[in-house]
Amino acid sequence: MKIFRFLAAAVAIAACAGPRNAADDTKTTFQTSRGWMPEIDNRADAVMVYGVGGNPSDRGRGKSSVEERIASWKDRGYKVDFMTGIAWGEYQDYFTGKWDGKWHLDEGQVNAKGDTIWHGHMVPYIVPTENYLKYFKEKHIKRVIDAGITSIYLEEPEFWARSGYSEAFKREWKEYYGTEWRPQHESPEATYMSSKLKYHLYYRALDETFTYAKEYGRSKGLDIKCYVPTHSLLNYSQWQIVSPEASLASLPCVDGYIAQVWTGTSREPDYFNGVRRERVFETAFLEYGCMASMTAPTGRKVWFLTDPIEDLPRDWEDYHRNYQATFTAQLLYPQIDSYEIMPWPERIYTGLYNKSKDSDEKIRIPSDYATMMQVMVNALQQMPLSKTVVSGSHGVSVMMGNSLMFQRFPTHEGYDDPQLSNFYGMAMPLVKRGVPVSIVHIENLGFEKALADTKILIMTYSNMKPLDPKAHEYLAAWVKKGGILLYAGRDNDPFQNVSEWWNRDGNSYAAASDHLFSLMGIDAGAPAGDYAFGKGLVRIIRQDPKEFVLSEGGDKVLIDAVGELYGGIEMKNNFILERGQYKLVAVMDESVSGDALRLDGMYIDLYDPELPVYQGIEIQPGTQRLLLDLSKVSLKKASVLAAASRAENVEAGRRSLSYIAKSPVSTVNVSRILLPEAPESLKVNGADALDPDCWDEASHTYLLRFDNDPDGVSVEFTW
Repeated sequence: MKIFRFLAAAVAIAACAGPRNAADDTKTTFQTSRGWMPEIDNRADAVMVYGVGGNPSDRGRGKSSVEERIASWKDRGYKVDFMTGIAWGEYQDYFTGKWDGKWHLDEGQVNAKGDTIWHGHMVPYIVPTENYLKYFKEKHIKRVIDAGITSIYLEEPEFWARSGYSEAFKREWKEYYGTEWRPQHESPEATYMSSKLKYHLYYRALDETFTYAKEYGRSKGLDIKCYVPTHSLLNYSQWQIVSPEASLASLPCVDGYIAQVWTGTSREPDYFNGVRRERVFETAFLEYGCMASMTAPTGRKVWFLTDPIEDLPRDWEDYHRNYQATFTAQLLYPQIDSYEIMPWPERIYTGLYNKSKDSDEKIRIPSDYATMMQVMVNALQQMPLSKTVVSGSHGVSVMMGNSLMFQRFPTHEGYDDPQLSNFYGMAMPLVKRGVPVSIVHIENLGFEKALADTKILIMTYSNMKPLDPKAHEYLAAWVKKGGILLYAGRDNDPFQNVSEWWNRDGNSYAAASDHLFSLMGIDAGAPAGDYAFGKGLVRIIRQDPKEFVLSEGGDKVLIDAVGELYGGIEMKNNFILERGQYKLVAVMDESVSGDALRLDGMYIDLYDPELPVYQGIEIQPGTQRLLLDLSKVSLKKASVLAAASRAENVEAGRRSLSYIAKSPVSTVNVSRILLPEAPESLKVNGADALDPDCWDEASHTYLLRFDNDPDGVSVEFTW
């Protein structure tokens, strides 16, 4: 199928990335289905107003029109964009026949039992038929462009792997393949074909919708930008969902992505050292890495998302701990400096959740957590791009591809990949030892720099298959020039035998890897061992990567191989990264050491709502820190170093500093203000507020506290 021929067009794809625009310059954004409210006015650069009909979870709340919601945020100075779901949403007028007089509930995604898969009441996950796309463009996309929107975000193009049994899907099968539908559970090949069709349908949906948006926008003199908020390929594969992911880079109508990574995705358990458990920081680190590597060669814009809570009801202590882990993980990618600071602030600031794990008392967000969260998101406004790198041995990469999603459901011939262990088996043992593993997408191998920084590439075909033989040509050329390829796999999973390019049309390879090996003079089914090719080397390990993590100590063969091939690799229990005045630190448990990490120097701890100043700090295993390094700050210029509010209209004079602090109502602002000298006066909203005990002479900072106000609190220091 032509949509899978991405690699040969890689150079042309790169040329599709246009110049930066106003939307590209947006550093922080968030999504909400509500109009402006003082409780959620978090002062990001932009807001994505959600849904013409809002969010399904808001049903019955007396929603205002999308035009009214857009206007309410514009009136508060926000750049206003539009987001809605492409696979689900408030589209009841389509399904019940109000739009065209025909009932369309047969276009929901259906499982083998004949049950529709629902996102909410009368909100099915959708088979995106041409008729549905016609409705979607006319009723939703056109309307928001008419309302003046110039940036559109279509989120979560999701097709559940367990679905594929609806009448609508059967019709699409016949149109796509020219054959009668085959139930996916009957064979690996039927599963593979079903997944490829699901993949194609949302690729087509985004292509048609975004193309329409751009063309309609041009007819009105508008330059429409189109973005895809999407979970990582890792998460979709683990949750058994099929989505276009990296293939969208081949669409010139796609301007970028939002990497939807948060506690809910990163807490999905995985295996390491024989133990199945949540590893939120490590999983988030790999998820963000997956998204960064997917977009890096294409020139597309990408935002990283975090969420201070998650979709499932937990407790505030749980949310707090895991938000800190994911927030740290996102900042360890210094090539990204744009962020979706939160989804659904209405549920964050006004929702009721358990006070703690051991309490059934439901409360709004605790004041100290709200303060810390706002310090964190306001730090993102200052977070710089950086050419610095995370501490550790660089150059070890793990390969992945979109077909990871094709083999997840159902299980065939007893072959299982529990919790995506064939991927995590290659990556988690290294991450846990402080090796900053990179991810390479097989779809991106045609880009010149895809493997430029890779010394050792670890790969397998036990959990994915190459969609294009061109990928093997790129890999062989890379090895010939001196690359080291570590291939782990028994090549006996049932998907090796699906009818695909490596075993048809003149090819007769028993396993996909045999074609790759043949390009390097290695025999089909070659046993474990080392094989030289040109200036490079191929090492074959005849174990599936899942075996490295499903049993205690199972990763020794991998770690020994990487250490030997690398020529000595640094093993540690932490990651450290400097980004301008900020220092990110994560210390891992289950690692080479249970020791805490000690840092010398003077720091402000931004994960503590009191913003304490430390002379040296110790970080325990299993925890993370975002620190402001005072040695990187000039003491000669007054500034707001850290604050649970956004400082606007800042004026720094020779002996004065003034600004307006804005943040949501019913939250507390705590700030560290850098001053050249101890202040002589402080006025907050015109009233005297100086407290000499709040001055810290060692750091030259003043600790300021007051109640927030979205209309602004005026602050003026003199010294």
